Amino acid sequence: MQGRCPCVQTRGYNASMSVPTHGVYVHLPWCAHRCHYCSFNVVVERDPPQAAYTQALLQQWAGIREHFPAPSTLYFGGGTPSLHPVEQIAALIEAIAPSGEVTLEANPGSTSLDKLEQWRAAGVTRLSLGLQTFSERYTRFLHRQHSAEEALELLQAVSEAGFASWSADLIFALPGQTLDELDQDIAHILASGAPHVSLYGLTAHPGTHLGNAVDGGRVQLPPDEDWARAYAHILDRLQSDGLSRYEVSNFARPGQRGLHNEAYWRAQPYAGLGAGAHGCLPLGTRTLGVSDPAAFIAGPEHYESWETPDPEQRALDLLLSTLRHVDGVPLDRLQALGFSLDRRALLPHLERGTLRERPGRLQLAEAGWTLADGLTRACASALQSSQP
Repeated sequence: MQGRCPCVQTRGYNASMSVPTHGVYVHLPWCAHRCHYCSFNVVVERDPPQAAYTQALLQQWAGIREHFPAPSTLYFGGGTPSLHPVEQIAALIEAIAPSGEVTLEANPGSTSLDKLEQWRAAGVTRLSLGLQTFSERYTRFLHRQHSAEEALELLQAVSEAGFASWSADLIFALPGQTLDELDQDIAHILASGAPHVSLYGLTAHPGTHLGNAVDGGRVQLPPDEDWARAYAHILDRLQSDGLSRYEVSNFARPGQRGLHNEAYWRAQPYAGLGAGAHGCLPLGTRTLGVSDPAAFIAGPEHYESWETPDPEQRALDLLLSTLRHVDGVPLDRLQALGFSLDRRALLPHLERGTLRERPGRLQLAEAGWTLADGLTRACASALQSSQP
């Protein structure tokens, strides 16, 4: 469905009413190339129209900002945001004016010491580093456009650059990867004193180069037991170094959680700006920007789709978002939507020790973290109306 800004479709909304803490996500879609595992809305273009795209983002924000009167966080994702001109990043930060954390995704090979200083001066307070691996073998396998040495150089530079916070991405469960090889990647991250680490088990998404290779039998991913063994190994190493798990794939030192992404896992509203960006308005309307950057530039006030989910879908969305987080599912918010969880249906998981009950909450127990997807499906099946 296409149309103008879906904000006008949100019935009963008053821009002056109090809204929960929220953030703004800005999608910058261009990359120098597409990695073999990437399933994001990415465009490879030699000379992208970045200035026109920035102006379209500013126009889109002007049309939606009344619904997000006081942004708390801002996140630049992509694509490769570190390829976007610094002065345009600065203009977007100034226009959106978040009160807190400003995160920018940065890749080796597209980041320099000068850029680090310029980003800080522009208002970026946190970096998310797309390092993925420090192995030359796996850098080539993933079709990354940088060397393992450049990844190490970026890690060293950022650790000394004075940002308030930063995060290192790590891909694990690579074909043939041994625990010793994985240990080498972990050791580099821990030696840098990384305040935050995000883990990604390699996934073969349909339609990607990797997905096609797996479907065609040219690449074989590790079995589930190897995936679980690698995850447990990383967990032990990170926690021993003072990084605590607060979401299935995210670990942080005290005071260093990613506040923007944490709001997703607490099912808070956020604005989604840019080509193919998802958003969620304060009263639940979900938005999706047009995926083609040229179409977005031509009409930033138009959206690919918008929908106001019914209470059951909102309850399912709440489960999908919050069970992954250490705080778990807020049962009072389910109740407010007219739903509850059938405890009898979940009793096997409670007795097995993969789920646990706390006052007002249902959480993953220690044994449940590696089973989060299956437990989320179990909770979705246990959802029941609490209406008389």
